[in-house]
Amino acid sequence: MNLLEVRGLKVSYGGINAVKGIDLEIRAGELVALIGANGAGKSTTLRALAGLERPAGGTVHYQGHSITRQPTHQLVRKGLVLVPEGRGIFGRLTVEENLHMGAYCRDDAKGIKADLQRVYARFPRLQERNHQAAGTLSGGEQQMLAIGRALMSRPRLLLLDEPSMGLAPLMVQKIFETIRAIAAEGVTILLVEQNAKLALETSHRGYVLESGLITLHDEARALLSNQKVRHAYLGE
Repeated sequence: MNLLEVRGLKVSYGGINAVKGIDLEIRAGELVALIGANGAGKSTTLRALAGLERPAGGTVHYQGHSITRQPTHQLVRKGLVLVPEGRGIFGRLTVEENLHMGAYCRDDAKGIKADLQRVYARFPRLQERNHQAAGTLSGGEQQMLAIGRALMSRPRLLLLDEPSMGLAPLMVQKIFETIRAIAAEGVTILLVEQNAKLALETSHRGYVLESGLITLHDEARALLSNQKVRHAYLGE
């Protein structure tokens, strides 16, 4: 059974059709990449799935139920969580306050405390800086914080938007090790990533989005060997 099923999704900004009627599906436990050039509509797609953009058409089903126009806070309660492009951390709050914000919809104090320790175990640097203002962290540390905050909500489906953007190579490696580990623990992931090669090497399947339309979808290994993909997105 598909955890997420999207049919004919359209998103418009004023008179601009950013997403023009796409279909995609994700099975529980999958890690799926959505790749494409800048301006193709990738981030818009994730924002629409997370309830931050109102679809102009189409349907979105999650866990077998329509969520097409449900607000973001309801989707978070259902386990659908976005880590946005640019991280979106609360700069004036401390690291620990940011993490607690990720659990705002929960009331199980013991579980929240246990999950906080799990985030710190995953990202020891965050524990070292837990009383530091989040806005003073490095870019990589802020990305760790954004992912950790999302994990505090106990997501079933995690939407990751450009997690490696602006990061040094060693930090990119650390972030992708974390993504693989989260997926191995059973969290389903839809990944938008500028580094198409790394995204496909990490994923089970992939979709290619061009000018608001899905033009290819296949197993990730097949897309890595596809000549069109290699030429357009892998720099070959």
